[in-house]
Amino acid sequence: MRWRDQRQSVNVEDRRGMGRGIAFGGGGIGVLILAVIVCLLGGDPRQFLETGIPQQTTQAPAPADNQTNKPPDQNEQFVRAVLGSTEDAWRTILPQQARQNYRDPVLVLFDGQVSSACGYASAAMGPFYCPGDYKLYLDFAFFRELDSEFKAPGDFAQAYVIAHEVGHHVQNLLGTMAKVQRAGQNNQLSVALELQADCYAGIWANFAQKKGLVETGDIEEALRAAAAVGDDMIQRRTQGYVVPESFTHGSADQRQRAFAIGMQYGEIRRCEVFK
Repeated sequence: MRWRDQRQSVNVEDRRGMGRGIAFGGGGIGVLILAVIVCLLGGDPRQFLETGIPQQTTQAPAPADNQTNKPPDQNEQFVRAVLGSTEDAWRTILPQQARQNYRDPVLVLFDGQVSSACGYASAAMGPFYCPGDYKLYLDFAFFRELDSEFKAPGDFAQAYVIAHEVGHHVQNLLGTMAKVQRAGQNNQLSVALELQADCYAGIWANFAQKKGLVETGDIEEALRAAAAVGDDMIQRRTQGYVVPESFTHGSADQRQRAFAIGMQYGEIRRCEVFK
């Protein structure tokens, strides 16, 4: 990916090295549900809504050498470039195709554990999006795991992860999450929500390709990552057998096809999965 050619977003909050954050005003069971539901690449965001949004979040004070005073490292530069690309894409696509202005999300970098408006979370849950504060949360340890454990290396595979979480942000802006919440807890709706976010990630990839940011092999990296985090692949690796009824994100094939549809057409209407 030619990410160094892309402008860098200013909407990144670096909390790495800031210590443990503590959430007040709505933790408890809500945090436990968050820990169970939020899984690789975003989990089921409607569960955040069902447990209620905390009224106040407090972050522990930063150490003396605050990360905000340090120049961005290469990992942060990459994240800023990818996020900037998603901003450019959705600032154009959302008004044109949905007649709605795009509100930029904030991407929070953390290590180990973090506090959000959706509760307290650890890096073990993977990247996630919180509709309560319009923020994406990412620990770079997941990118290392994507390479070593999931066998899905590459910068575009990592960009797909970010674009997927931005896809959840688009769902939040369009009211899709609220509709799913009103429908009640349902694994099929959870899968549909995740597949639509994959499709939206494909729409971003379509935009990035038109802007000349996509290199040979990049799309294959994204497809490999989408398959690697399919429910069936994860269940085979962790428990040795597959239980389709328990899927919350979709199979490897479903996730690849959802991304591919968004990539091929670049249209929001092609990602409709709730009819």
